Amino acid sequence: MKLTFIGTGYVGLVSGVCFSEIGNDVTCLDKDLGKIERLNRGEVPIYEPGLQELIAKNRELGRLRFTGELTPAVEGAEAIFLCVGTPPLPNGEANLAFIEQAAQEIALAMNGYKIIATKSTVPVGTNDRIRDIVSRLTPHPFDVVSIPEFLREGSAISDTLHPDRIIIGTDSPEAAEKIAELHRPLTDRIMVTDVRSAEMIKYASNAFLATKISFINEIANICEKVGADVTDVAKGMGHDRRIGPSFLQAGIGYGGSCFPKDTNALIQIAGNVDYEFKLLKSVVEVNQGQRFNVMTKLRRSLGELGGKRIGVWGLAFKPDTDDVRESPALDIIGALLAEGAEVQAYDPVATANFRAIFEQSDEVVWKENPIEAARDCDALCLLTDWPAFKSLSLPEVQAVMRQNILIDGRNVYTSEQVNEADLRYYSVGRPHVGSLSQFEAEPVAFYGR
Repeated sequence: MKLTFIGTGYVGLVSGVCFSEIGNDVTCLDKDLGKIERLNRGEVPIYEPGLQELIAKNRELGRLRFTGELTPAVEGAEAIFLCVGTPPLPNGEANLAFIEQAAQEIALAMNGYKIIATKSTVPVGTNDRIRDIVSRLTPHPFDVVSIPEFLREGSAISDTLHPDRIIIGTDSPEAAEKIAELHRPLTDRIMVTDVRSAEMIKYASNAFLATKISFINEIANICEKVGADVTDVAKGMGHDRRIGPSFLQAGIGYGGSCFPKDTNALIQIAGNVDYEFKLLKSVVEVNQGQRFNVMTKLRRSLGELGGKRIGVWGLAFKPDTDDVRESPALDIIGALLAEGAEVQAYDPVATANFRAIFEQSDEVVWKENPIEAARDCDALCLLTDWPAFKSLSLPEVQAVMRQNILIDGRNVYTSEQVNEADLRYYSVGRPHVGSLSQFEAEPVAFYGR
């Protein structure tokens, strides 16, 4: 099938490359000509394991191309996938300007029947707006389809080629069958529904997963007070098939481009129809507060933070990505600087992206490896669970530090690893791991960026 993907961010680029991998003729389109030039040189603008190799392979086979020219990309396609950004507005609503502009441009370039498929995360009713825009601007027939994406950064290729399910929202049986046929090489778990239900499925799915994360973090905070181990609690809960083990890893909360944006957007969607989504508001509040428990533990162990040197391991919101959007490190480093601490930081791949958006970048010392980030520090905070951090020798880390405080915000280290070194070790919800006595939480302080 001849496909065009408009937008070469995570969703558009990964989806386009993967559909070329299973034999389709794919054009990836972007208005950012600098990005297109980089892709045509074989460079990949995002960090995603395995993506560069797939791009090279399918370009060589002639199944994948990158362009900034919209009209030929639309004219030559049977299906056009909208994968443009829907960033949050100040009130939490999704900004639909880019997707509406793309719909207009598609309509003006159409030369016959097209399937217009939306993969961008959009509020309920957006595909109806797309239909209205296109129908006003073209005499050609078309169908609108909603195909929400469920990619996880760091495993996006696997998630595309081996999806849990495919959701197809449309009122056209013919379009539904064509899109289902396109996806059958990936899975037979295909669900066809109406457009608005498909739009809602994406928000509901992300909101539920965010709820699980905030729930287990609340449980972890209680575990610290009562002497239970959240790792065992989560494992015991996960054996219940009604609950399952996924997204029950306690830590410092979620970040990234999806959960924060989609939870706030769903709260706003509910508000627009006069419904207060109390549960989801609490999920967001818990998540924001959870990252600042790192600050509370630092104050408890060091006292005043002014003049203290704090090492930070991990700037990306999760491992195997260079995405720092809504990363807990943004708030935590900002809070450290606000209290007068000196900060030196390291991340395997995300440092450049972090520095590009962090307003106080000049106040942080950026290190080239984790040992140098820990050197001469009074405390070290692990904020992203990169595998490279787990494999480090803690006695070696302790040897270069000024004081021996390690805040493990992702529960990376086992008690055996911790006991190899003489560290004052804080994890999340595991009061018996390491040498620290039971931690009693203080009220959480919030900091703006």
